[in-house]
Amino acid sequence: MKNGTMFQFFHWYSPEDTIWKEVKEKAEYLGYLGITSVWLPPASKGEMGGMSNGYDAYDLFDLGEFDQKGSVRTKYGTKDEFIEATQALHDRGVQVIVDLVFNHKAGGDESEIIQAVKVNEENRLENISEPYDIEAFTRFTFPGRNGQYSDFIWDYRCFSGVDYDHRNQEGGIYNLMNEHGNDWDTVIDDEKGNYDFLMYCDIEVRNPAVREELLKHTLWLHELTYYDGMRLDAVKHISPDFFKELVYFVREKTGKEIFAVGEYWAPGQVELLTRYIDATEGCMSLFDSALQENLHRASNAGSAYDLRTIFDNTLLVQRPDLAVTVVDNHDTQPMQALEAPVEAWFKPLAYALILLRKDGYPCVFYPDLFGASYWDKGEDGQDYEIFLNHVDELENLLYARKDFAYGIQRDYFDSPNVLGWTREGDENHSGCAVVLSNADGATISMEIGARYAGRSFKDMLGKIPDEIWVNESGWAEFHCAPGSVSVWTEVN
Repeated sequence: MKNGTMFQFFHWYSPEDTIWKEVKEKAEYLGYLGITSVWLPPASKGEMGGMSNGYDAYDLFDLGEFDQKGSVRTKYGTKDEFIEATQALHDRGVQVIVDLVFNHKAGGDESEIIQAVKVNEENRLENISEPYDIEAFTRFTFPGRNGQYSDFIWDYRCFSGVDYDHRNQEGGIYNLMNEHGNDWDTVIDDEKGNYDFLMYCDIEVRNPAVREELLKHTLWLHELTYYDGMRLDAVKHISPDFFKELVYFVREKTGKEIFAVGEYWAPGQVELLTRYIDATEGCMSLFDSALQENLHRASNAGSAYDLRTIFDNTLLVQRPDLAVTVVDNHDTQPMQALEAPVEAWFKPLAYALILLRKDGYPCVFYPDLFGASYWDKGEDGQDYEIFLNHVDELENLLYARKDFAYGIQRDYFDSPNVLGWTREGDENHSGCAVVLSNADGATISMEIGARYAGRSFKDMLGKIPDEIWVNESGWAEFHCAPGSVSVWTEVN
């Protein structure tokens, strides 16, 4: 079996009308690199139409087919181009992971007068008003689609909260009064008292009709794309019972063991991730936001960071079978709300840590392979141009994962500034040895296995020019350059 490797084929500032075409163009290359699955951005029409990145979900059944919100296409292309992109990936044996945004809807077509209670934004359990009438755009009729694929009309009964009262031209957080509950839904964490509400019109999954519509959408989308996995947005803000129901439903109805990974962003709080896994009975993986935070901190601390602690308090240690590991993603990239990028010098080390070890399901971020540049406004109101250079070593690290990162793993974590490990390989793959340092250059004596006795190894990243030889006991002296990583593989 191949090592599973996911690729996030977008970032927050991906250019308009390019992604679906680019996926089709680069599908073969990704398969050649050893990418086994591609996480695509939300394909549905958002509130901003052709400018929306899809996380401001408007119409789940408009994949770039109807003239709504100012455009036919989505930011990423048309429905036909989306389907062609998924087919291109499947043609090359690469799995498709779709991004489902089921926490909220934005861009309602009509407003309604609704009874609501305004709450404290920092403690949503504290009401700061009596019930009163507000006006909110909670009616979604999708006139451009005109009932095709689904005739479901969303109204105030489909939502638990909103963030704007049009009647009084006032922002805030409003808990809506309806028959499905005059309170917030139950979530795992008590952050902000209750963090059910995140943004826009918060979807009320306690409404059976809403659940039925969302489940219907997952099957409709599968019939179009035969997707292999789901990335579930903002799961910390939704009852785990709903996602447990959704995952089991999709697997049963498709007859496939559909992969599911949730976005529960909780840096430094691995206990919240494990609690969510327990609440969903282990039916879904989670992104290891705790490990990403460690990588971010290590990249900023330099040689002061004790590399022996890099995996402490992470999902990779607590639940390696359900940990999707990332170095960066669209939320942590510069200029985003959860900005916590891993510094460029450390990215080769970080990718070695998630790609070349036995545990976790690594996900590679688009700019790290292909680079990116974009403009955005900073907190000071000034416009900034950001350049994210591709990681020079990443292509070879992916080849190393595909061809060499197999078999028994032996760790050498004896120094605060140097880590090393070996993978012995298996009957179908030769092994490798990895050494990395956040300070001076280093040499570690490590066992690679007696099967390699008398054979020579070279650094496939080219940082160390000289070959080394394995002794008769299967040990060798493996090196790395200062602040760098080396991956040693057998010379053929």
